[in-house]
Amino acid sequence: MFGRRSAIEIKSRTELDVMRQAGLVVARALSAIGLAAKPGVTTGQLDSIARDVLSDHGATSSFLGYKAHGAVPYPGVICASVNDEVVHGIPGDRILHDGDLLSVDFGAIIDGWNGDAAITIEVGDVAPELRELSRVTRESLWAGLAQARVGAHLTDISHAIETTIVSAGADYGIVEEYGGHGIGSRMHMDPHILNYGSPGRGPVLRAGMALAIEPMVVLGSPDVGVQADAWTVSTLDGGRAAHWEHTVAITDEGPWILTALDDVHL
Repeated sequence: MFGRRSAIEIKSRTELDVMRQAGLVVARALSAIGLAAKPGVTTGQLDSIARDVLSDHGATSSFLGYKAHGAVPYPGVICASVNDEVVHGIPGDRILHDGDLLSVDFGAIIDGWNGDAAITIEVGDVAPELRELSRVTRESLWAGLAQARVGAHLTDISHAIETTIVSAGADYGIVEEYGGHGIGSRMHMDPHILNYGSPGRGPVLRAGMALAIEPMVVLGSPDVGVQADAWTVSTLDGGRAAHWEHTVAITDEGPWILTALDDVHL
């Protein structure tokens, strides 16, 4: 696409540098939200924090007004998914309570280039099994990011994520209907990235590619459904969910995490 030689968009170093600026906006917003997410705060208030960060940095939202699969335009700049909500929870009047597990997904655009990341936040005093769920999900993300190297196959990422989750025990389910994606001049691009699968398959990774890697893990059954708002994805059995995500650039020097506060190269 875009006249490039690969079906997956290849970015120049200059373009990746702009994506890094978008990624820093994402990182700063998520950091601010993580500090603010306490019992008594609404998810709408957290959305307002993210809007202020966008304004302060001259960025626009990747999410606001987004349309997918015939759904109504997305009304927030963050996705705020609480407890059994896996992804795409709409921010609003919902009040956070002590013990909630909150996943926040956020995307920003600078000069036409996107950054996208998600964190899971422990609200107040969270049960140990929920802290462990979040830890396992985050660990699987970093295992996947470590495979985002020139010459690797796309499913090497998928396999690393799955292996990490499976090795943590039988309590965890991997949500199969949703996964990561290519990112760059649009938020969602080829390729789709599964969070499970055999290694050594799919496209060979090349320098200049950028991927949003995002495992979604639940306690219990991984079966999910979309709520009546046409966006919020929840577990069918009420099991709690965690979601972690980073945007990573494939470079000749190794994976470059574009949505971290610090300049992280793996």
